[in-house]
Amino acid sequence: MASRVARWLGIAALVIGYPLLAHYTNESAKSAKSSLGALVAIAPVALIALGFAWRSPRRSIMMGFLALSSLALWAGWPALERHFGLIYWLQNVGLQLMLFMTFGRTLIAGRQALCLRFARALHAAPLTPQHEIYARQVTVAWTLFFAAMALASTLLFFLAPLVTWSVFANLLTLPLVASMFLVEYCVRLWVLPDVPPTHILGALRAFRNASARPR
Repeated sequence: MASRVARWLGIAALVIGYPLLAHYTNESAKSAKSSLGALVAIAPVALIALGFAWRSPRRSIMMGFLALSSLALWAGWPALERHFGLIYWLQNVGLQLMLFMTFGRTLIAGRQALCLRFARALHAAPLTPQHEIYARQVTVAWTLFFAAMALASTLLFFLAPLVTWSVFANLLTLPLVASMFLVEYCVRLWVLPDVPPTHILGALRAFRNASARPR
């Protein structure tokens, strides 16, 4: 129990702390270069790459490639210090586009909408036709939401000061996502008053369990 609490506290600290630190580096970059900004920007990419390389069945090859990449990074470090904001933007837009594609590709004809899969995994009884239509509409809403987030991030990054973009990307992204969840929850209570209320963690847990079952 204690380890689970510590793990969730660590995740919460990372989810909240990293955007705050990233915003600080954007806000305090008064000179043309920022070593701290470059380090913070490249850290997630480096850690993810290291994790993939370490778990790869061809670990030695991947670690060698990672070492060569590190040398290239060291050689181009001055440029990275001057343009570290671009790395932040790529991370932010990349995440938004990944979520956009995750939801959007399930709307292709012949596929099951992602939120419909969540609903079917969460509710034991068969869904009503109205519930199925609503679940598909929610999937469309999330797809459009992440597309709008990616577009807004791109426009602000290239047309507004870096600090303005940073406020949106680092300080407003989580509140906007939370607001989207809250709005969807309120709409669901209004549209489907007879359906027992659920929360996202329960849906994700049910979907994971359903996906793990042998077919």
